[in-house]
Amino acid sequence: MAHPSITCPECGRATDARYSSCLWCGAALPRSGGRVIEVIRGDRGGYLVINAIIVANVAYYLLSLLISSRTSLGGGLFGFLSPDDNSLALLGATGTYPVYRFGLWTLVSANYLHGGALHILFNMMALRQIGPWVCAEFGASRMFVIYTVSGIAGYLLSVLAGVPFTIGASAAVCGLIGALFYFGKSRGGNYGQAVSREVSGWLISLVVFGLIMPGINNWGHGGGIVGGIIAAKLLGYRERSRETALHHAAALFCLLLTVAVLAYGTWKGVLVLSYRNF
Repeated sequence: MAHPSITCPECGRATDARYSSCLWCGAALPRSGGRVIEVIRGDRGGYLVINAIIVANVAYYLLSLLISSRTSLGGGLFGFLSPDDNSLALLGATGTYPVYRFGLWTLVSANYLHGGALHILFNMMALRQIGPWVCAEFGASRMFVIYTVSGIAGYLLSVLAGVPFTIGASAAVCGLIGALFYFGKSRGGNYGQAVSREVSGWLISLVVFGLIMPGINNWGHGGGIVGGIIAAKLLGYRERSRETALHHAAALFCLLLTVAVLAYGTWKGVLVLSYRNF
């Protein structure tokens, strides 16, 4: 669980803002600085956004199981509680065929669909770990914009690369990793270098995992990372600029787009259930 952080004025490292002194060098920290108040408020808003994303993912996953005509209970470790492809396509899986057949809205909806219990569990655990850090450095509004844009970018690249059928929140989560990588490189200093090193380890793990595990959408991961880097560069981060009304408006647009897309997919799912019960 991430805590409110503040940059130590002496050593330049990020430390826990709840303490009176730096946990790294022992230097006294400002107790009434606006930075501490701002980060604490941002963390509260960030957790609200992250929890809302998790709830939306879980609800959409349960809907895919509900309308699935065949729910797999086997199929290996990653096949447990897997909805069938028809239900995933109906709710907005993306790829070359879904985009050309159903439309660009699937580039958004695919980020909230998952192929099994472990698939959604791992993605949501990653979001729960990385999301608060991105919120602390960028703010909740910019975090949600990065998350949404990165997911779309990852799946758009997948379509251009010819991936036929794909789902999952990993492209959007990779975008958050890309944003942190940009932050570390842009900020510099001891803290920036520490962020870059840790995030570089994540990126290497993603590449290795994608090469050894079958069925991983590496195009989606790569597109999400690049999308996150570009979005972070365009939006900026807290140490350079506060969140503005434009950032909040962009986040609201992403929210309305996401709600509209998921509502459309849910409406289609409800029609299928109504037809079966008729």
